[in-house]
Amino acid sequence: MNLFVAANEAEERKTQPLAYRMRPRNLDEYFGQDAIIGKGRLLRRAIQADQLSSVIFYGPPGTGKTTLARVIANTTKRHFSTLNAVLSGVKELRYEIEQARQRLELYSQGTILFIDEVHRWNKSQQDALLPWVENGTVILIGATTENPYFEVNAALVSRSRIFQLKSLTSENLFAIAWQALKDKERGYGEYAVQFEEGALEHLVEIANGDARSLLNALQLAVETSLDVFPPASGTEIYIPKDSAEQSIQKRAVLYDKEGDYHFDVISAFIKSIRGSDPDATLYWLARMVSAGEDPKFIFRRMLISACEDVGMADPSAIVVVQADTEAFERIGLPEGRFHLTHAALYLATTEKSNSTLAFFDALKGVEQQAQDEVPNHLRDGNRDAKGFGHGEGYLYPHAYQDHWVAQQYLPSSLQGRVYYEPSDQGYERKIKEKVQRHREEQLESAQSDAFVENLTYSGDKNQGNDG
Repeated sequence: MNLFVAANEAEERKTQPLAYRMRPRNLDEYFGQDAIIGKGRLLRRAIQADQLSSVIFYGPPGTGKTTLARVIANTTKRHFSTLNAVLSGVKELRYEIEQARQRLELYSQGTILFIDEVHRWNKSQQDALLPWVENGTVILIGATTENPYFEVNAALVSRSRIFQLKSLTSENLFAIAWQALKDKERGYGEYAVQFEEGALEHLVEIANGDARSLLNALQLAVETSLDVFPPASGTEIYIPKDSAEQSIQKRAVLYDKEGDYHFDVISAFIKSIRGSDPDATLYWLARMVSAGEDPKFIFRRMLISACEDVGMADPSAIVVVQADTEAFERIGLPEGRFHLTHAALYLATTEKSNSTLAFFDALKGVEQQAQDEVPNHLRDGNRDAKGFGHGEGYLYPHAYQDHWVAQQYLPSSLQGRVYYEPSDQGYERKIKEKVQRHREEQLESAQSDAFVENLTYSGDKNQGNDG
């Protein structure tokens, strides 16, 4: 009977995808992620000692999140249950929790509950899980391609360790490929598989850090190279580069308009503009356009950057980007790509200044201190000039030389406070000296006025005492 079952399992295994068959069964078969499960690392020690606490694995597809959970399932003495957040809801969760509770009460056996794509659950579904993680009924292993700090209940995140899995290196992918080619039980070790120079390298390169993509392509390349598969043991299988290229089509751009990659790519784009790197700017712009990003979203972010990152160093930047935005709305794609490119290159190559961030210093000051009244000479004199003297003492700048006169515009308690610091870049360099000169003259004027007021006040006081 055992022989029959083993033969049946072996036959069934042949029909399974190679990526499924080659899933590591233990840590020694797991390639990549040395930063978190390398020798001596905390997660590795916890798995080996079967002392795992709740964790969330976060990373791109094909980096081994589910695979690592399977390795844990093969090493733990706890019961291991699995739910997929796409297919399961609160009903299935309640069943698993009840089973876990009974195991703990009747047999003192803990439960590890693996939830794949945990970010797919809404807040109420995640809330239903929280108390059972909190009281130790289950140990949670969550897997997500989305940033858990944004997509997973904050209380759940605070009770879990977050481990970020990175895209696999080329070295990792080569090791995974050769493991599959040499494994006689699960892979192609029974055959003599050979590659034309550059064929396997092409598979690894296009897989771009995704082990699943690599193994799927490897399976297609090997199993379509013969008229009949599987062949007799020892058969030579030769894979030319052309077959390898056909086996792994150009990988779809890793981009989800609602996910982390959407925000990561636009972030890289804006940071490239801020860093004045036109080549990187064009690369990230091409990534977004290729993935079908809405050009309106890209223009919106460039309009922000024109004032946030370029600002007063080049006040024309906002004009250029706005003009390109309006031109794009009239022209559309595909010709509108020229206007996207024009705006992006203008921002990337012009002078930079972030002095507009001074507003947030002013805002912080407003929020942290009591609000002074508007100085009397700045108040609206059109309504209350006669009754309260509002506006009295205001000096009309246009009546003076150069249309400027030294007077104070800040509340008296803030006189001398500096928020705006002009940079030495572009247009702002031209106005820096003037701004500083005006500030000095304002301070001198304020000090002079204060001195006069003090003399007047002292004289009145002395007169009163003499009387």
